[in-house]
Amino acid sequence: MIAKEEIGARVKSKRLKLGMTLKELSQATELSVGFLSQFERGMSSIAIDSLEKVADALSLPLSSFFSNIDESNPTDQVIRYYDMRPDHVNPRIFQYVLSNNVHGYCLLPRIFMLMPMNENRKIELYSHNGDEFLYVLEGVVTLYVDNEKHVLYPGDSMLIHSKQPHNWINLTNNVVRILTVNCPNPFVNTQHCADTAMDPAAHRIES
Repeated sequence: MIAKEEIGARVKSKRLKLGMTLKELSQATELSVGFLSQFERGMSSIAIDSLEKVADALSLPLSSFFSNIDESNPTDQVIRYYDMRPDHVNPRIFQYVLSNNVHGYCLLPRIFMLMPMNENRKIELYSHNGDEFLYVLEGVVTLYVDNEKHVLYPGDSMLIHSKQPHNWINLTNNVVRILTVNCPNPFVNTQHCADTAMDPAAHRIES
């Protein structure tokens, strides 16, 4: 992912070009004016789901904020461990996108690496369209869904409707790795996924 300062500046530039106020962007994304103001100034990081809302409101492709997405080879379906490169979601979260063709499938598989966080830090819950699967590969992750707290250990998993306010955090002193799968894929037009689901023979969207 591009540095948060550059992302914020790009969002502000696009917003001003559209003649949109922070309040209007806040209403379109359900993110607070204060958060958006800090984000545009590079003072606050943003989760990919929230960034997707901002991108939609500004008619920007979500992939434009990621440095590794457009460099991949969409014809190579195998992801080699030694070729995996992280995107920096925020100072304590890294993600590995497990696809060389994020625009071609309705599922988005990712591995997140979560650094330890302060237990007193306030965690903001967010919601978005679709369903989400989470599987713990390493460490202990705390998952909040509808303000209900779940502690998941290696081998544990959970499937949720993404419309439920949710978020996860690493409250331990060790690194946590989780596998997540989102449907629909935020990089793919939702209508394409709906059409594909209705056609049993259409397992893949041609890029």
